[in-house]
Amino acid sequence: MSTTEIYLLAMVMIFAIPYLVWRFGRTEYYAPLVVVQILLGIVLGPGVLGAAFPGYYAFVFNPTVVQSLNGIAWWAVMLFVWIAGIELDLSGAWRERRESSITAGLALGTPLALGALAAAVIVRYPGWMGPAAQTWQFTLGVGMACAVTALPILLLFMEKLAILREPLGQRILRYASLDDVAIWGVLALILMDWHRIGRQGAFLVALALAGAAVRWLVPRLPQRDRWYVGVIWLALVALGADWSGLHFMVGAFLAGVLLEATWFEQREMDLLRHHVLLVLMPVFFLSTGLRTHWSLGGASVFLVAGVLLVASVSGKLLGVRIAGRILGWAPGEASLIGWLLQTKALIMIIFVNILLDKAIITSETFTALLLMAVGSTMLSVPLATPLLARLRSTRGLA
Repeated sequence: MSTTEIYLLAMVMIFAIPYLVWRFGRTEYYAPLVVVQILLGIVLGPGVLGAAFPGYYAFVFNPTVVQSLNGIAWWAVMLFVWIAGIELDLSGAWRERRESSITAGLALGTPLALGALAAAVIVRYPGWMGPAAQTWQFTLGVGMACAVTALPILLLFMEKLAILREPLGQRILRYASLDDVAIWGVLALILMDWHRIGRQGAFLVALALAGAAVRWLVPRLPQRDRWYVGVIWLALVALGADWSGLHFMVGAFLAGVLLEATWFEQREMDLLRHHVLLVLMPVFFLSTGLRTHWSLGGASVFLVAGVLLVASVSGKLLGVRIAGRILGWAPGEASLIGWLLQTKALIMIIFVNILLDKAIITSETFTALLLMAVGSTMLSVPLATPLLARLRSTRGLA
């Protein structure tokens, strides 16, 4: 077979297998299509397909095909992170800053602390910390991975539960928006390269100046032109961030944050997010699965994933419950919000991909974190649904 034919065979596998599992397995309640795609990415990786059928794996996912898939995956995730940055509701969080900051701070800080504590134990054993990492970078990175909430997946889940446009749904979005900002801030701190501090400083100064110009220009353009200029802006900022050592995904997020969601039609933004998830992101999930490894043994990877899952879930629930006590929430709200904020899949996977790229973590740690993210996300809707029904039957959502 030619390289083109093998590439198209890989694309058929990427799109067909998860869809068939999702549709005929009827997994939507506990594992929506995006979660199935992430899981199948792991299955199609070297640890499962590669171990069971090494010849077939090497034939389909040869270096040329993988390089082509990686190019699509990079652009897919840049678009996705850019959209997430645009849709951050920081103005709403500022209006309700006391409630938002207390809840977001505790919802992020508590699982971060527990995850960092777990990482401080894990780092004592060889094979988990990346060769380029200092201990504090590894500990903080793993802790933050335990604290992440994936805002785009949270949007999908709340749409499914029919609370996205209700007051409770808007509150949850504010908390998740602040956590998103913190995630990228911590990532920038971890990636700070003192050998390239001049480049990073120059990038940030140039970004501030160019950002001011873009914020003046874009609202004055016709609606159609705003999308073209926005995509050019995305590529330029991602290039600058990667050149400075901050990673192109950090640049993609910053490019989105400097744009306002009100400059774009909401329907078109929703369609773009949907189409990126449909057409491009499955390739990213596959490329993520290709990076999973089990060299330290499957039992060790699953054990670490389990420890991190406990730290993540318990930390998030505890933090939100403390916030509820401080703010006097209605009975049941803290548990519901805590389980909805367990959604980690996309943003957390992007986050740990960057840590792996920068050799802060090893492939084994990456695999454990990936399993933790999938487990946490799959718990969210099944455990939130009965809590939401109980809350609706007692006090309503207003």
